[in-house]
Amino acid sequence: MKKLDLPMLLLAVLVILMFVLVGIAIAFRNIWLVLLFIVLGFLFMGFGLSLKRKRK
Repeated sequence: MKKLDLPMLLLAVLVILMFVLVGIAIAFRNIWLVLLFIVLGFLFMGFGLSLKRKRK
């Protein structure tokens, strides 16, 4: 069984949380929070992909 990569798992959960928060912000009809969480989600995703590329 492979060992769990905890930092990457937490980063993935953080990205998922940002996009869940986009849905919540849409429900509250707050465009600024929608934009903020979309940008943060893509920033965290890009950061995770760059870390993965550096590891290989």
